[in-house]
Amino acid sequence: MQTAHPARRRRDPRTTAGRERVRTTARGLAATTVLACLLAAPGAAAAQPPAFDPVPGAVALPDVIPVFPLPDVMLFPNVSRPLHIFEPRYREMVADALEGDGLIGMVTLEPGYEADYEGRPPIFRIGCAGRITEVEELPDGRYLIVLRGLVKFRVLDEDRSRPYRLARVEALPELVDDAELTALGELRPALETIPAAARNGAPAPAALPDEDLVNGIAQYAPMAPGARQRLLEAPGPLARAEALVELFGAAATPPR
Repeated sequence: MQTAHPARRRRDPRTTAGRERVRTTARGLAATTVLACLLAAPGAAAAQPPAFDPVPGAVALPDVIPVFPLPDVMLFPNVSRPLHIFEPRYREMVADALEGDGLIGMVTLEPGYEADYEGRPPIFRIGCAGRITEVEELPDGRYLIVLRGLVKFRVLDEDRSRPYRLARVEALPELVDDAELTALGELRPALETIPAAARNGAPAPAALPDEDLVNGIAQYAPMAPGARQRLLEAPGPLARAEALVELFGAAATPPR
């Protein structure tokens, strides 16, 4: 994501009127791209607008949502993702989302997308919906936004009524029972070696819930797009955690 000059006009994503405020945010938006910022700030989720409810299974999605396809950038539940929106069709997508519920779904382009990138190349059917929690509109019409993951979804079909992509979706909430929470806790020591390796030995904060640790690693740890998509498609945080431990191994060496 490209950084911008610090003082820009921002629209409040919590109001459909989009009231503008002036803040120095470019540095903060850029900083959230770093895994260390994600995992070292256990209070960050509580600072989000109150409209966001991170409880798994509590989020209902509209039948049709805008989807933002990218080749190697993904979103996981309850994890934030900064994005630089510069294509005209996706600027329109963000503007429409800000006037509505602030929801955008992220999906991954299938290999070979380059031949039809300007059109509607094939996408993987499992994605993750998020809500815009921070937005900065630049003077030339580009946007810097932060999207907070809400819930996974499956694409059923697409609506071609807009220049950007719209999809009819069904939500895929990830409910975690007590037995899975216990198993996640047992895997935590192994999981913590993965972000520690990525962050030069800094430990993950103890206050970070196990599920959020798993999803944060899955979203930001270095790996091939195909491996990350498989993690997103895992049935829940426990299966995702087990796959991460296997993927990285005991030494937490990034896979090649």
